[in-house]
Amino acid sequence: MTDSKDGPVLIELDAPARETPATAPPVPEPDPALPEPAAMQMAARLAARKPSRLGRWFWSLALALVGFVVSLAAWDFITGLLDRNPVLGLAATVLVAAFVIVLLAITLRELAAFARLRRVDSIHAAAEEAEARDDLEAARGVLRQLKRLYAGRDEMRWGLSRLAEREAEIFDADGLIGLAEAELLAPLDKIASREIEMAARQVATVTAVVPLALADVVTALTANIRMIRRIAEVYGGRAGALGAWRLTRAVMTHLVATGAVAVGDDLVGTVAGGSVLSKISRRFGEGVVNGALTARVGVAAVEVCRPLPFVSQKRPSVGAIVKRALTGLFDKSAAPPAAPPEG
Repeated sequence: MTDSKDGPVLIELDAPARETPATAPPVPEPDPALPEPAAMQMAARLAARKPSRLGRWFWSLALALVGFVVSLAAWDFITGLLDRNPVLGLAATVLVAAFVIVLLAITLRELAAFARLRRVDSIHAAAEEAEARDDLEAARGVLRQLKRLYAGRDEMRWGLSRLAEREAEIFDADGLIGLAEAELLAPLDKIASREIEMAARQVATVTAVVPLALADVVTALTANIRMIRRIAEVYGGRAGALGAWRLTRAVMTHLVATGAVAVGDDLVGTVAGGSVLSKISRRFGEGVVNGALTARVGVAAVEVCRPLPFVSQKRPSVGAIVKRALTGLFDKSAAPPAAPPEG
């Protein structure tokens, strides 16, 4: 009889072969036929780039110095004009006062725009928390904030009335937030999708037909800023000039950080490397890619500006938006010339 030893039984397995530089697969080379979205990449980096602390100090001090010099020059000009000619001095005083009042009104509007954007952000955060905790009372509080947000919009009256009729029938947070999505935000999602389609089509067209240097970059940047501002307005944000730039930086920073502003093997690569580019020029291909990336920026802007997360409604599809925006855009240019009729 053989002796037995107490203890764990070890079973030896064949060790997997270690990967070495000689056995590692080669790194795939980028497809040279695939156009790079240079305009969108440069526009995204320009919008997402955070100024340095020294740069912020420089521009703050420069603005303060210019404001001080202009104010002092205006004061000296008005007081001297009053001494020489009281009537002209009074007219200059009225003009300067009117300018200051308009400047204050613009400042107040920008501050109100920032406050409204923060309000939309707070509603979004409260909705996410209510959904995560399945808190019915918190969800009802989110609905009250939404009603106040959209109370003054005529096109939202029907949705608000439908929401008021049906909200008492639902007793869970997800269902209540989903009802608010269906009645209030679903029509706004369609409007936002149309804004994205228009911006994607504009960027694609300018990139394809305008050969000027940096023209496509300027168009991509301005079109994306305008699109993000319009999307914020659709959902109730009403972003001013500074607010739109803040939203643009937030969206572009997210896209640059996640590597989304690049051509890969996803939808944008499929659109850029498909049958379309085999029939048209490389410049038109860059237009298609830049338009597709603009659509991706627009979908990210919807997620940022929307006061509710996507619960019951489907998130906008970049593929569907690109198809609607770019279908037929280059068909006439890509079509081969018709053969002459046989005699």
